[in-house]
Amino acid sequence: MWVVAGAVTWPGRRVLLYDTPLAWIAGAPLIAAGILLYRAARHGFTPGQLGGRPEVERRVEQRLVTSGIRQRIRHPIYLGHLCETLGWSAGTGMAVLFALTGFAVLTGAIMIRLEDAELERRFGQDYRRYRERVPALLPRL
Repeated sequence: MWVVAGAVTWPGRRVLLYDTPLAWIAGAPLIAAGILLYRAARHGFTPGQLGGRPEVERRVEQRLVTSGIRQRIRHPIYLGHLCETLGWSAGTGMAVLFALTGFAVLTGAIMIRLEDAELERRFGQDYRRYRERVPALLPRL
């Protein structure tokens, strides 16, 4: 998938919406936030769980994790991905990265809805209560 995405977007790599090193003042903190979110999202999960193994192999342990960062947001990996793509887009000014960020927002919204539905089927009322209490992406202040 990465090779295909790279091949498709390669011709647009030189199209810049702006070109200033000052853009990294916005981009770098977003990238750092994405990395921190990815690290926090790993807490309480095995690599297999992060990779979707329970969805493929039903015999793998099934448990609803609501601790750590998931006390504040339900989908920290999606938020980390959004921060990363926004950070790279803002920092580089590349039009193709802004387009990919838009694509990531669209597909991420779809994936969150599908994942919420699947988790509700898997965990029932426990997940419904969790979903009512904890926002999907942006934590409540």
